[in-house]
Amino acid sequence: MNYAQIRKYDVANGVGIRTTLFVSGCHFNCPGCFNKEYQDYNYGNEFTKEEMQKFIDLGKSDNVSGYSILGGEPLDQIKDDTLLNTVKAIKEQTNKTIWMWTGHLFEKLNDKQKEIVSYVDVLVDGQFIEAQKNMKLSFRGSENQRLIDVKKTLSEGKIVLWERE
Repeated sequence: MNYAQIRKYDVANGVGIRTTLFVSGCHFNCPGCFNKEYQDYNYGNEFTKEEMQKFIDLGKSDNVSGYSILGGEPLDQIKDDTLLNTVKAIKEQTNKTIWMWTGHLFEKLNDKQKEIVSYVDVLVDGQFIEAQKNMKLSFRGSENQRLIDVKKTLSEGKIVLWERE
């Protein structure tokens, strides 16, 4: 898996100050995508075990409330266990929240994607649709996208939307 960038402190992608990973590679090619260059699976640098640990260590700061993973398309990164190992390690080492953005719909995730998402706290799902773009929305670009509370969704067996506390 390649990554495009890591932000030590990010206030745009989730609640609070977050440490953010932008993965490389996306097959959706949504018109109006704000990270077009990140659609190339070969863009950026290899996300090695050392890079993974650096990313996790950045988020251990008391200033950071959690981690955010977007791209590119995180849930396209399932050829190996890099992303799965990353979300597992975040929970094992920090137990901080994980937010993830995906163009895939929650109901249509495959088994590998579901396993990754089981470690995520908030999943923003759905492709960006330029005709539904709304700059007033928090943490998403178009009105079709949902902020899903993954833990409640898994425990209740139905989609539960995340609500700001």
